[in-house]
Amino acid sequence: MTTLRVDIVSAEAEIFSGEATMLVATGELGELGITPRHAPLITRLKPGHVDVVLAAGERQQFYISGGILEVQPQVVTVLVDTAIRAADLDEAAAQRAKKEAEDALANRTDALEVSEAQAKLAQAMAQLQALERLRKNLKH
Repeated sequence: MTTLRVDIVSAEAEIFSGEATMLVATGELGELGITPRHAPLITRLKPGHVDVVLAAGERQQFYISGGILEVQPQVVTVLVDTAIRAADLDEAAAQRAKKEAEDALANRTDALEVSEAQAKLAQAMAQLQALERLRKNLKH
């Protein structure tokens, strides 16, 4: 077996389903690379990128808001609240969200607002990093 089936599913829709030779995502303890015949695994994912390398060598890139990664013998499932193809990300909106979160952190009022601002900042930074990764891969 040289490929595995990858399904990326958000609360709204199935974002991707297809055969791949590798999937790369950011787990709680660091970067994960999943290839065919990987050991079964369930882990939480941080907000960030998911890269799917298709059998032909093409790379599909996605931004996720965090979620769960499940690895079974022949299927990898990524369950997330939000998933967006990296090419569809709005850089200006991500920059605005980052600025708003940074402003909220600078003007701290209560613990709840601080934690919400930190979560928004992490998501905005992850979107910007996904865009940067996409740009780097397009140059190669």
